[in-house]
Amino acid sequence: MYLRVVSESLQPEEISARLGTGPDESTAIGSRRRPQSPARAHATWIRHASATGGPGRPEDLEPVVLGWGPEFAAALGRLASSGDADVSLVVVQEITDPEDPQQKGIFLGAALLGWLAEAGASLDIDQYVYPDCDDHGDDSGPGQDDPSGQAADQV
Repeated sequence: MYLRVVSESLQPEEISARLGTGPDESTAIGSRRRPQSPARAHATWIRHASATGGPGRPEDLEPVVLGWGPEFAAALGRLASSGDADVSLVVVQEITDPEDPQQKGIFLGAALLGWLAEAGASLDIDQYVYPDCDDHGDDSGPGQDDPSGQAADQV
């Protein structure tokens, strides 16, 4: 889980000045991923919510975000309402075993939702499901031989 601020007009240093704190990582307007890549049209400012011991479930990370405090949420809210940046909380969920109940579902408590509202933040949920292809008797996956992406028996 991480907090992302995106701006087409402010550089990361300006975002930090408005928020009163620095990012864990950032990219600047005009920077490039690689020399041949096009220049970025927007800046990103990222703060990671991480738990000791590695990745955790969203509810395990709520105290981290809430620990950033109401003043930080208010500063984010002022930035978002100014129109100079978009703020979002990004939850990344990877499911490797669909039968494991600990890997499914996302719970966000009322306190976190209130914090996000104060921050003017949207919620972005990225889910990645990695099913075991061996269960289907064909580990090439659907559509491997068909450029349309459909398996031969699908219509």
